[in-house]
Amino acid sequence: MEESCKNVYITTPIYYVNDVAHIGHAYTTIIADMLARYSRLTGLNTFLLTGTDEHGQKIAQSAELRGKTPKEYADEISGKFRKLWDDFDITYDKFIRTTDVEHKLGVQKAFETMYNKGDIYKGEYEGYYCVSCETFFTEKQLVDEQFCPDCGRPTSIVKEESYFFKLSKYEDKLIKWYEENEDCILPRSKKNEIVNFVKGGLRDLSISRTSFDWGVKLPESMNEPRHVMYVWLDALMNYITALGYGTDDANMKFWPANVHLVGKDILRFHAIYWPAFLMSLELPLPTHIAAHGWWTRDGEKMSKSKGNVVDPKVVADAYGLDAFRYFMLREVPFGQDGDFSQKALIDRINSDLGNDLGNLLNRISGMSGKYFDYKVSSKDVEKFHAKELEEVNAVLENVEAYIFNMQINKYLEDIWKVLTIANKAINDYEPWNLMKDGKTDEAMALVALITNIMAKVALLLDSVMPDKIGKIATSLGMKIDTVTYNSLIKNKNLLEDTVITKVDQLFPRIEEVLLEQPASSDITKTECESKKEDKTQTVEDDNLITIDQFFQTTLKIGTIVEAVEVPKSAKLLRLQVDLGEGRNRQILAGIKEYYSAEELVGTQACVVANLKPAKLMGMLSEGMLMAARDENGLSLIRPQASKKAGTKIS
Repeated sequence: MEESCKNVYITTPIYYVNDVAHIGHAYTTIIADMLARYSRLTGLNTFLLTGTDEHGQKIAQSAELRGKTPKEYADEISGKFRKLWDDFDITYDKFIRTTDVEHKLGVQKAFETMYNKGDIYKGEYEGYYCVSCETFFTEKQLVDEQFCPDCGRPTSIVKEESYFFKLSKYEDKLIKWYEENEDCILPRSKKNEIVNFVKGGLRDLSISRTSFDWGVKLPESMNEPRHVMYVWLDALMNYITALGYGTDDANMKFWPANVHLVGKDILRFHAIYWPAFLMSLELPLPTHIAAHGWWTRDGEKMSKSKGNVVDPKVVADAYGLDAFRYFMLREVPFGQDGDFSQKALIDRINSDLGNDLGNLLNRISGMSGKYFDYKVSSKDVEKFHAKELEEVNAVLENVEAYIFNMQINKYLEDIWKVLTIANKAINDYEPWNLMKDGKTDEAMALVALITNIMAKVALLLDSVMPDKIGKIATSLGMKIDTVTYNSLIKNKNLLEDTVITKVDQLFPRIEEVLLEQPASSDITKTECESKKEDKTQTVEDDNLITIDQFFQTTLKIGTIVEAVEVPKSAKLLRLQVDLGEGRNRQILAGIKEYYSAEELVGTQACVVANLKPAKLMGMLSEGMLMAARDENGLSLIRPQASKKAGTKIS
């Protein structure tokens, strides 16, 4: 997705209407929406496509089981997908359905074009067919000579008249495409799997069926009323029929797609069949086919029988849509499998969103209000904070590359590095002392620096959390638009003078899980009650940890080299602790009632060294002292004899 292009086309897979949307569907769609929103903000003409895949034997069977026609069943499930994306404020430009008349016409035109070119021929097919996967397999591919290698369900031998696509004809051309386009499949590790598969040899692909009729009919010119198209040929064509291929070509200017987002289970269809079809149609190939991993829940594979399928709407309603979006985009590197847990979500909300982002906005409001009647001027920022501006610009210079290479978690990690620069500047320069010393210009420059950093961060996070970022923009008196983006991000300018407006707390702290069952309407009340009972019976077991879990905590001997009382705090001491790292760690410890600052200097204590830094009373704490407390008071845990600073405890 090169920055220079004027048109950007982003697609989700079209979701199969055999079931309602789950967290995996939401993940793909949120990524696509984030890419589209970012592209629009940067001034690119953007088209986002999503929709539903509604044909095939599996849909016909599911409809029959429910006493409905295939179209009635497809209408119902497709409507649920569309409503969810509307509830999630997904900014799609088109929601396509493979039952749309325009789509069928486009697919028929593609079939006719490939047939006239000589890439489709009539024959007979016999093979092992999996209805669930809508896929044929060879006997060698089966598990235990019967079961589908992808889903594990039984296959059946199908023999029928069929039209075939000459997939084998495009084997060498596909290999050449893979070799000449390094990032055509992302992540690159997935590309290797595809290349090896193609090098193993491709067989021609059966692309029509006569054993059922719920699908797109062959073109009338073929005079084959018994045949319907193979569901994957039908489905893949949606990416061009949505742009008007086969009808009015109204939006074909957006082709080729910049990013096809897919799950890893359907990568082979998109990375082999689809480019081969496009080559046959003599259309350009997509820039990136990006395959993401699967989601588990609390370390377990999700399944309806276990009752642990995560309903994305239920989670978003409980924790907030923007928080849910952030979690999904930040939690796992693209391409890897991710694990959903409420604890992980709460940790992200409290730490990243509450402590880092929300608290920084509160500090801007507090400082500007207390010292400058909420008026902020950037006129002296470069004079007093050239170093911090340089650090910020150096980080932000590279973030766009992460987005367009599907490294969204790294994109967010770098934005949080910028927030750290802002929070560190407040601690380093102490605006309260600047005001006390009469250095008003320096204090204003510091507040303006933090305001500008927040403004730049807001522009870059708008595609991730549009609702909350809108509130931040209102607070800072700025607009989220292309003009502002170009000024602050591209040209590295600063805000004009602005007035800060107080807003309500954006991310209130969450102390406990909000949902007993984020999954699902499929779980009955009795099952929930049963799980409650199980929980009370296994509390003791839940407290047990493995040796591997224990060693995730790094404990070290630290030497306390400096200790001072924290003003206005009845409990806190601010310590400088040597952990043998070449620098001292600042640790805030609530032990003032039991130890004086003077008696701690030169002594040693046991320190949790890999604890995520936290802020207490506006100061950074980079670890925790270990202590024991009973009715007789509190005592620090110390080594029996003096040890070298940084010695590990095991």
